Amino acid sequence: MSAEQAERLRLEVHRRTVAKQSARADFHFTAREPVHAAIFVAPRTTGGASEQGCRSNRGGLVVCPGPEKESRLAGAVFTVVVVARFLLPLLILRYPLPGVLACLVLDAADQTIFQAVTDDPLLGYQSYDKALDIFYLAVAYISTMRTWRDPIAFGVARFLYFYRLVGVVLFELLEKRWLIFVFANTFEYFFIAYEAIRTRYNPFRLSARFVVRLALFIWIFVKLPQEWWIHIAQNDFTDFMSDYPFMWGVLGALAAAAAIAIYTQRRRIPAADWPFTVDIDRHLPASERSTMARERFWSMVLLEKVVLLTLISVIFANVLDVESSTLAITIGIAVRVVLNAAISQWLRSRGASWASTASQFGAMLLINLGIVSVEALLNTSGGRAPALNVAFFMVLLSLLIALFDRYRATREPGETLSMVRDALRAQRPKAG
Repeated sequence: MSAEQAERLRLEVHRRTVAKQSARADFHFTAREPVHAAIFVAPRTTGGASEQGCRSNRGGLVVCPGPEKESRLAGAVFTVVVVARFLLPLLILRYPLPGVLACLVLDAADQTIFQAVTDDPLLGYQSYDKALDIFYLAVAYISTMRTWRDPIAFGVARFLYFYRLVGVVLFELLEKRWLIFVFANTFEYFFIAYEAIRTRYNPFRLSARFVVRLALFIWIFVKLPQEWWIHIAQNDFTDFMSDYPFMWGVLGALAAAAAIAIYTQRRRIPAADWPFTVDIDRHLPASERSTMARERFWSMVLLEKVVLLTLISVIFANVLDVESSTLAITIGIAVRVVLNAAISQWLRSRGASWASTASQFGAMLLINLGIVSVEALLNTSGGRAPALNVAFFMVLLSLLIALFDRYRATREPGETLSMVRDALRAQRPKAG
């Protein structure tokens, strides 16, 4: 590689790093642009390589000429990071606080890892990056179905998650940055705050008013300013701190003031209910409902499942460049989810049961791959998404279906947001 080529690659890596930082707001959503890099996911508008001399492999990755050793290293790094970002969210199911924090750290460090081991910008990773952001927050939300036994906290979390999800879908379709500001991702920080409290305290001691006020505080004083900073003002934290280094002192002073305030008020902090732990099962009360509980087929639970997975799939399809219209994706995923539910219920009626989440995931993956195979045989239009993207899509979708089925069955099907409203009314101070 010549010195001029190395410099161009270095500048391209820097440009991508800045672009990712400017779009970072727990979900990465920036307006999509044509991809030109050594390895990338083929855009649907080109049907293959978009640079002269590049070739498209069977998985939909486009590889341009370059040093063979460097290309192999870039591909290996790409694979390791994607696999790690797929597996880390699974920690959330048992260790929610360290699991979600680990996902945040890897998400923030992935570009640094790439720069440390290869000069290849790996711009194709952007699509997988967005999909995996959606995936780990979906896992976090689904985990609350089993572990947040308080219906008030679960109702608030469900509202915040779906509110953000709708905003992300609108952004993917309209590509208006202000939508990310309006539909702020309060869910993630609310999830972290609730799990941080649970490391020492029984969450059932939290009143409905406290839970709602906690969510509003995070929404108004944390997330809205952050979303404005990133998506409306389009500022970059690293560049800002470089331009105004005295802000490090300001942040240090604020941190010290917060530490002093906590120390001086430590006697007012309630006594802990148990020793510090991040293991969710250490103090989780036993569920009164079985994970294999049978519900009637057409129910609000099925509707919730269809809406959840359809919204997630529309985002997946957009960021992974699945070649289909939004309406076709919506109908297709809704039909697929219903088919999955119907097949699962039929298997249960025949005495089949899943001993673990892993076995249920394997069954769902086989069912979905079978449906995809049938669709491929019936497809006569000739246009289809790259095979690697479809397989990646099916793995994520199958795991979310398996987790939803297993964890949603531990909750009462009739839990709605009205329970939060009723609890707030019951706790309203009486006049006089």
